[in-house]
Amino acid sequence: MLGQDLFSTEPATGAVLWRGVSGDADAEVTAARAGWSEWAARPLAFRVETMRRFANVVRSRHEAFADLIARETGKPLWEARTEVDTVVSKVDISVTAFSERTGQRRIEAQMGTRLALRHKPHGVLAVLGPYNFPAHLPNGHIVPALLAGNAVVFKPSEKTPAVGAFLVDCYRAAGVPENAVRLLLGGPDQGKALAGHPGIDGLLFTGSARTGLALNRAFADKPEKILALEMGGNNPIVVWSTPDLYAAAVLVVQSAFTSAGQRCTAARRLIVDAKLYDPLIEEVNKLVGRLIIGEPHADPQPFMGPVIDNDTADQLTESFLALSTSGGRPIRYLQRSIEGRPFLTPGLIDMTGASERPDIELFGPILQVIRTDTFEQAIAEANNTRYGLSASLVSQDPKLYDQFWANIRAGIVNWNRPTNGASSAAPFGGVGWSGNHRPSAYYAADYCVFPVVSSEAEQARGSIGIGMRDG
Repeated sequence: MLGQDLFSTEPATGAVLWRGVSGDADAEVTAARAGWSEWAARPLAFRVETMRRFANVVRSRHEAFADLIARETGKPLWEARTEVDTVVSKVDISVTAFSERTGQRRIEAQMGTRLALRHKPHGVLAVLGPYNFPAHLPNGHIVPALLAGNAVVFKPSEKTPAVGAFLVDCYRAAGVPENAVRLLLGGPDQGKALAGHPGIDGLLFTGSARTGLALNRAFADKPEKILALEMGGNNPIVVWSTPDLYAAAVLVVQSAFTSAGQRCTAARRLIVDAKLYDPLIEEVNKLVGRLIIGEPHADPQPFMGPVIDNDTADQLTESFLALSTSGGRPIRYLQRSIEGRPFLTPGLIDMTGASERPDIELFGPILQVIRTDTFEQAIAEANNTRYGLSASLVSQDPKLYDQFWANIRAGIVNWNRPTNGASSAAPFGGVGWSGNHRPSAYYAADYCVFPVVSSEAEQARGSIGIGMRDG
């Protein structure tokens, strides 16, 4: 409802962090529509310089920004600082990507003419942001969109509105015109109104598969609008033929439990050679038992903080119980470590003998373990999902990696590296229910513009050589 009070709480403490008022999608889109053409008419060099000023603004506010991210998401301060770093580095990466992916080209053609390839902005793009990286991920859409000359209406997650408002204030402090980037606060109703607004020319989304599929259906009869979806994954990490089980365990723990498992690239399934199962699980268990789980500013610094809120923690607890009742064998129980707060200890559960393995993204610190006898079975198990974002192989055998890379179905395929921690200097996206073939990060420039091809000649020349009567 318009005018409804909004508030955001700190997951770690329950304290109210921020209050605001929900916005009006129609008003924000109308303002962006009125302002985008002036922004698009600015020279590219001007837009580039404005984005570089934005990077400097964020640098000058680094600690305040990181503190806010840590408080509103619950992630450790060290991790929040790395998120702010990625917001800054996104500018130079996006400038380079825009030049490489959408640069102007001239092609000589027949009769002294030439073909010119240029790119135009779409107009007004809506950006729906997630709560797990409330600055980095929407910024990864917004900076390329603004560089290209689009106006943006940004709706942050209702769970992290304070970070969204801070990010928009940084754009405006850098000189981005007020109507070139608009902030829409609110919950699902505002998100639906923005996504369905006839005044937008496209939607850039990062979030759950359920919401992404609904958006895909809603845009099915709107081919004139660009839709870029990044929807997470049910990601596998496979451990096979490796002598260093401690290193393998470290990679497994980093993949599954960094950010309290709240990364779209987090490992949800550990698939392991049955011969390595016992010693590997022993190493993983030891590491998990040593992890510090605490509030963002704790000393010593925690490895992970809480999940985003109590509702999420309750749902994850119920999901772990459901896995157990379907035949899963708990190795380490998912537990609430602080009464009334969404702190969870990592859960490990062996699903090898389960009657049903739900193909869902459990967005938290739950790792399912599956034993297989052959590498071919491991690959088949890794591909046993409708998702296809990230996959990793831990092995000392290059031939196995060649086989893994050739057969695995994912947009990110790693070797002896975690499933998460993707680089902004490369494309980021997946297949299946993980995306709609619109990868972000370095390839974001592709969906922020459309190509225009022109056949050009300095003088008008024409002739009809066939099919004419004599004059």
